[in-house]
Amino acid sequence: MGDTTPIYGDDAGMNAAMEEARRARHGLRIELQRSGARSRLIAILLACAAMLQPSALFADMIPVRHTEGLIHGFLVVRTLEGKALADGQMTQDARSDRVTTHLIFRFKDGSIYEDTTKFSQRGTFRLLSDHLIRRGPSFKQPMDTLIDTSTGQVKVRYTDDRGKEKVIAQRMELPPDVANGLLLTLMKDIKPSVPRTTVSMVATTPKPRLVKLAILPQGEEPFTIGSFRHKAMRFVVKVEIGGVTGFLARLMEKQPADTHVWVLGGEAPAFVKAEGPFYVGGPIWRIQLASAGLF
Repeated sequence: MGDTTPIYGDDAGMNAAMEEARRARHGLRIELQRSGARSRLIAILLACAAMLQPSALFADMIPVRHTEGLIHGFLVVRTLEGKALADGQMTQDARSDRVTTHLIFRFKDGSIYEDTTKFSQRGTFRLLSDHLIRRGPSFKQPMDTLIDTSTGQVKVRYTDDRGKEKVIAQRMELPPDVANGLLLTLMKDIKPSVPRTTVSMVATTPKPRLVKLAILPQGEEPFTIGSFRHKAMRFVVKVEIGGVTGFLARLMEKQPADTHVWVLGGEAPAFVKAEGPFYVGGPIWRIQLASAGLF
């Protein structure tokens, strides 16, 4: 949810940082030759950012406070104005410490958003694999992404602007806190008393890169279901992009939009709703529980 500072803890990460610095210096020379005073300022700021070492934020493996089990839930996607866009359902099956979650949304315009996530819950939540498919007119770019944490393989199949299908296959050093497909599950186990929790995510645009998600509690908000009154904790999820790319995103006001998630606490935490983009640069949509029709 979709469809976000990488961690460089080895020589490969250092080499990547040096390569980014080299490219930035090359870009600086071009900018100085072709641009005016404003472009020169941007190029100088870019070079300064490239010379900085990427700072690794501490990641948090989320402890299993509530064991996941069987689930079959029904959801709906709406605009912030309330217009229904898609119907969805989520099923979950747990066998021993292995859990498989399948989430699918069928849009009224024929688009499909489908995410199959496998993870373990032995003490902490750990992603095993995630397969995300999004296609149709509701999405700017059709994409099929497969992540296998056991091998570090990330495969992205997408359609470019000319309608040609392309494939990116890349091996990445994936940290143990990668949370693709796991966000709504993790939110139920994050302690609201912790001011900041960070996890990693593989973002595809379509080239895969590692980013951080900062999860920040914002306080409780009341809501009702029929005659029952409850309070849900609202969390804001911020995408933090490292290196030159993140610097440029902030400079050019291209920083990905925040996602807001409401979670009912207590002995049996539950997802209430979420508002955020399904992909980078996408519109803000709301996911909430569906109400049963008459039968």
